[in-house]
Amino acid sequence: MSEKDFIPRQYSNKIEKGEVTWQSPSNIALVKYWGKKENQIPANPSVSFTLNNCKTTTRFEFLKKSEKSETFDFELYFEGKKKEDFRPKIQQFFERIEKYCPFLKDYNFKIHTENSFPHSSGIASSASGMSALALCVMSLEKELGSNEVNNEEYFYKKASFLARLGSGSACRSLEGELIEWGEHENISESSDLFGIKYPFEIHEVFKTFQDTILLVDKGQKQVSSSVGHNLMHGHPFAENRFAQAHSNLDKLKEVFASGNLEEFIAIVESEALTLHAMMMSSNPYFILIKPNTLEIINKIWEFREATKTPVCFTLDAGANVHVLYPEKNKAKVLEFIKNELVVYCEKGQYICDQVGKGAEKL
Repeated sequence: MSEKDFIPRQYSNKIEKGEVTWQSPSNIALVKYWGKKENQIPANPSVSFTLNNCKTTTRFEFLKKSEKSETFDFELYFEGKKKEDFRPKIQQFFERIEKYCPFLKDYNFKIHTENSFPHSSGIASSASGMSALALCVMSLEKELGSNEVNNEEYFYKKASFLARLGSGSACRSLEGELIEWGEHENISESSDLFGIKYPFEIHEVFKTFQDTILLVDKGQKQVSSSVGHNLMHGHPFAENRFAQAHSNLDKLKEVFASGNLEEFIAIVESEALTLHAMMMSSNPYFILIKPNTLEIINKIWEFREATKTPVCFTLDAGANVHVLYPEKNKAKVLEFIKNELVVYCEKGQYICDQVGKGAEKL
């Protein structure tokens, strides 16, 4: 599919007012995307676990304007309070998607949004937030009577396409359990424009994988992800990194099918460390991990070696640590986390999550 396929031909219904609510989860990348081209196109493909508990709920109210307007008119409420500092992000999102959703200037919107995880907890809410909003926009388009949108596959592809224009990783949050995004020569359905359900065999162990998120640092990152992505332009190791991501996706095909946890751990931890190595070797360089991040990583390595428990870590573009492990090891790993890792978390905070099925209309 191309971008032109997401430009609607016509709408058959007149909708004066209404509301819709979607709940969409965050996700954690296993093969990381770092670096992007114009229009939120990834420089390399990625694959992620969709999470289950860390999610955004968005209620989208719409009221037809009495006359045509040239502005996007919306109010945004976060956890019941008006949130002016989110406005520029929503404004930019509407500007980017107007070509594909030409009805946006015809309505006044009230957007009510809240997260199931604490604000400023260091969990990226852009993926869950933008995917929930994209799904709300698509639900309105469906009500307007666009023929294409009645096809469920098209609905989710276009929602993922729109979500990507709000936040790259948001395109991986709509469905579960594993989502691939970015063109890859050995995944025929793959696209830079939207995420797809991982098309190959997935061993049962990965369908209930656990993710305990250790909140090492809840503060504002000193370098935003957008800035970090841009520093991959002209990065001395960029091309090798992009090739490595393609190679790791190929290796994971056999891993996901067989349930080979040893190889899974090797690839996932390497990807996490490579992501941060790219940050440390960019110009200007920066470091997002904290001393406690390293303490946790070393503790995980020691525990895995001593107990032969298949537990590993991954990192996003920040200091927090995602501890990944099979469901059958849950009791043992949680005990280890409480006894040895919580001390490295800010205020002892962590979030228990697991692989989920994707977004849900409420």
